[in-house]
Amino acid sequence: MAGAELGLGLAAIGRPAYINVGRDADLPADRSPEVLRRRAHDLLDAAAGLGVNYVDAARSYGLAEEFLASWLRGRTTPPPFVASKWGYRYTAGWRIDTPQHEVKDHSAAMLAQQFRESHELLGPWLRLYQVHSLTLDSPLWGDPAVIRELAQIRASGVEVGLSTSGPEQAATVRRALDVVVDGHRLFSSVQSTWNLYEPSVGPALADAHAAGLRVVIKEVLANGRLTDRGVDPSSRLTEAARAHGVGVDVLALAAGLARPWCDVVLSGAVSVEQLAANMRALELAGDPDTQGLLSSLLEPQDPGEYWGNRSRLPWR
Repeated sequence: MAGAELGLGLAAIGRPAYINVGRDADLPADRSPEVLRRRAHDLLDAAAGLGVNYVDAARSYGLAEEFLASWLRGRTTPPPFVASKWGYRYTAGWRIDTPQHEVKDHSAAMLAQQFRESHELLGPWLRLYQVHSLTLDSPLWGDPAVIRELAQIRASGVEVGLSTSGPEQAATVRRALDVVVDGHRLFSSVQSTWNLYEPSVGPALADAHAAGLRVVIKEVLANGRLTDRGVDPSSRLTEAARAHGVGVDVLALAAGLARPWCDVVLSGAVSVEQLAANMRALELAGDPDTQGLLSSLLEPQDPGEYWGNRSRLPWR
């Protein structure tokens, strides 16, 4: 076991709508900013008490950065490692029934604006700033103004990283490893979707880890499809979870934590109870007797099919 840790991602708690299966049952009907702020603060309090030391946000996660900043201002103990992302603008106006919730923009103007906004909120605590959902077709690769601005952010003492999505994640990760500015690799951290259904980026993440990058796994529960709600009750996954006295989500998290190249697996919990249950994954991942089981649970889908299905998940 390489010592991977569980982190807390705020994608599902910073805005009223997200694409997780079963989210309607996880959150109250009242999803006003104040209600979700209190829920986020409760989660962050619980995470700190459970030893979770990595928190992930983004400009497009509604008010996630604001929720996190207001929580951090009230603390007297050492803060967690705080990461955020730029490249998407939240456009839903705190509505659930809207055709568009966010807009992607990897321009230099967007980077300058969003880094200023993130720094105003999280400046004393921000440790890592990531390109949000970098793909091979992003204009970032050929934009010297963006690369220069990212290098300046790195020079200011904030790490620069990237997150990836889509069926070509592996190629994106490997291309990012080749971006060098002033003799140094630009990116020091990569966050990618890896789960039992979509493990195709694994070899590229192993390369990133070997190159010295921090490797963070997101969407390890496949947006709720790898939970008791999303998996067939008669499936092998359910049977294995039942045999270990845990939910399918715990097995899925443990499978990610057990990857030798993984440093952090993000929990997308939206309640204290979910987060506490997720912590069981650390025990399973560290138990030599479960290593073979966790490796055998992979059920790879065709990446194109996986991402196509993800794109059709409703915001709710």
